[in-house]
Amino acid sequence: EVQLVESGGGLVQPGGSLRLSCAASGFTFDAYAMSWVRQAPGKGVEWVSTIPWNGGGAYYAESMKGRFTISRDNAKNTLYLQMNSLKSEDTAVYRCVKGPWLGSNREYDWGQGTQVTVSS
Repeated sequence: EVQLVESGGGLVQPGGSLRLSCAASGFTFDAYAMSWVRQAPGKGVEWVSTIPWNGGGAYYAESMKGRFTISRDNAKNTLYLQMNSLKSEDTAVYRCVKGPWLGSNREYDWGQGTQVTVSS
């Protein structure tokens, strides 16, 4: 059974930083690309970033480029998202997803999410 458990969210002031983690189990982690998505209150799911199985050549949504960094530790079966220069509009539930994000009209293995709130 695929399990993805996110952690590291919380309340942070604008301009601050957070590091999210996603602990994966139940599948061969290093055989899959992994993604982060987010969902703000009242909005749809927004893709954040995807990292290939080997950690090279990550992809980011335009608004996250230069602020967010996705990484992975295949030895620990863990995915990370370093978020810097956070803005109020980054407030959302962040979820990790097994595989690439191909749009909302598909089924995915993903975690329950961790809440990130950016507010002064």
